Amino acid sequence: MYTKVALTAALLAVAEARFAQEQIPVSFITALRNFGQPGQADTLAGAVPGVLLAAADPCAKLTLADQIVSTLGTDPQVISGAQKLVAAEQNFNPFAVSVPNICGDASLPATAELRGIVPLVDPAVTGSDVENANSATSLTSPFAADGLSVADVMVAQGFSNFTVNGAAASGGNASGGNAGSADSATTTTAAAAATTTAASTPVFTCGGSKTTTTTAAAAATTTAAASSDGNASNSAVAAGAGAVSDAVTGTFAGFQASSLGLDFGTCTPTVKFEESLNGRKAGEFTFQAQDPVVNKGQQEALNPNIIFNRICDQLVNVCGAADDAVTFCRSQQATLGAGAKDASTADAWNTALGFAGTDINPDNAPQAGLVGHT
Repeated sequence: MYTKVALTAALLAVAEARFAQEQIPVSFITALRNFGQPGQADTLAGAVPGVLLAAADPCAKLTLADQIVSTLGTDPQVISGAQKLVAAEQNFNPFAVSVPNICGDASLPATAELRGIVPLVDPAVTGSDVENANSATSLTSPFAADGLSVADVMVAQGFSNFTVNGAAASGGNASGGNAGSADSATTTTAAAAATTTAASTPVFTCGGSKTTTTTAAAAATTTAAASSDGNASNSAVAAGAGAVSDAVTGTFAGFQASSLGLDFGTCTPTVKFEESLNGRKAGEFTFQAQDPVVNKGQQEALNPNIIFNRICDQLVNVCGAADDAVTFCRSQQATLGAGAKDASTADAWNTALGFAGTDINPDNAPQAGLVGHT
């Protein structure tokens, strides 16, 4: 009995420790009371928990970190406190989502001393050991980040198991077409909960929020919902996502098996290459996964490697793909990830994975109001 009680207490302690992450950086900022005007450090510290809640816009903490520096000055102690906020883990509920949400705005943080720092992620996330080691390293030796968002830097350092959110509302590249700024585009929300929370804390949001409405066949809606919860074994997704045709989220022909005989689980790992997705300017083409289960919450990208990463990650996270199929996906990512940012790379990817002839513009883009993902 004692052993059982002790074990239960230990598990509860661990669970509790993974929540309340939003409180950890507060002391770093309250320690800056000697800088700025009286009360400013406390006011800024009071804003910290709100930007680290699970459903908060991930760009909000970067905006707040910049505000700390602009308000309190550039003393090394101030910079250190702001850097720790940038590196802080955003609250995470692994029972609700399977991966963290990361800022894709290449203009943030704007303070040079804060760039190149990547955040901690919940240990429950696959690959967290790599990312958390990178985060510790970045606080002492920031990674190269010219023209890159925090999300881009994380991918460049070997971790891509996340969704991207909160990109700059202006769209386009932040650094003259740098491939790393692939996710710099319109702000979108990864889930309704994120939309609600971001809208309730407008002081530190990085851009407007918008809610997209998805209407699809009942079977497809059920499938996407079940798969996005990471329940690959659920009978509702056993045959893969059904066909979807939606003016906002886009068109998906429905689950298809690979001609190579590879088992990609319940997902179809194809890509599309379309113009003006998600409010991007005319003539700007981006890559995106076609399967709504795979692209859920993932922003389109100029850099094909971002989307290839996402597809391979989702094969593990929600699709229930066989190990050899995941390995093959990674090998093709390594081969094609640095390919030309044009239709030829999308075609090459689809063909390589056993889906030759796939329509890479199923949405007949450009279309007004087309976001292109769920």
